[in-house]
Amino acid sequence: MTFDSAHFDPASYVFSQPSAPTAIRASTVLPARRENVELRTGDGHRLVGELALPESGEIKATLITLHPLPTHGGFMDSHVYRKASYRLPALAGIAVLRFNTRGTSSPRGTSGGAFEEGIGERLDVEAAVQFAVDRGLPNRWLVGWSFGTELALMYGASEPVASEIEGAILLSPPLHRATGVHLKEWAAAGKPLTVLVPEHDDYLQPAAAAERFSVVPQARVVGVDGAKHLWVGEKYAGRVLNEIVDEVIPGGTAAALPQEWDGPVATAHA
Repeated sequence: MTFDSAHFDPASYVFSQPSAPTAIRASTVLPARRENVELRTGDGHRLVGELALPESGEIKATLITLHPLPTHGGFMDSHVYRKASYRLPALAGIAVLRFNTRGTSSPRGTSGGAFEEGIGERLDVEAAVQFAVDRGLPNRWLVGWSFGTELALMYGASEPVASEIEGAILLSPPLHRATGVHLKEWAAAGKPLTVLVPEHDDYLQPAAAAERFSVVPQARVVGVDGAKHLWVGEKYAGRVLNEIVDEVIPGGTAAALPQEWDGPVATAHA
């Protein structure tokens, strides 16, 4: 997948003020301070990404997102992460960092390097976490989806990442690359680990996931009825975002995210 050199600029969203509250749909973009960013890896690659911050007020948490497998269409714009960046800064005061791992392309651009089967990507995870630290972004959490869960599991519980994050949230973990050794590292670290597993996942379903993650005492495995590996459908994407917010906001929140927004909105174009 290739894109032209006119990389997407998040400042190009055009906001307007509707006369009535707007239903939040897949393409609804809520106000945030958005900027294109670049991460530098320890082996010299430039990774492209976007940071979305609340327009004002306290940043309550920071999501460092790790996308699905780039050789199967995964990138920083994979739909759950795109919706997180559209909504969570405004609805929950959460900062969302998205980026393309090495060799991955999206409308934002192409990251340097080439896909390395999750090995060289260790340096990508470290670069993203260090970027968040350097920017002073608080309450940092890894959020991995599919291949991204492998990166979170393999590298999140060891240094230099472990001491800089609060924990991790996993969406549809396949447990292909991550091994029992990595799960034992998480158990020893004691950091929170929330695991969202679709009922109809292609790789690891809830009962098997509960067994595999039983070696991590603090892991919370949540089976999601009706969902599939890619969380297609607003019902399931919304469920994921609510679970993320409940986990990362200190003290949690009993209320679900609003489904309407009374303020300026923009529409994203596919």
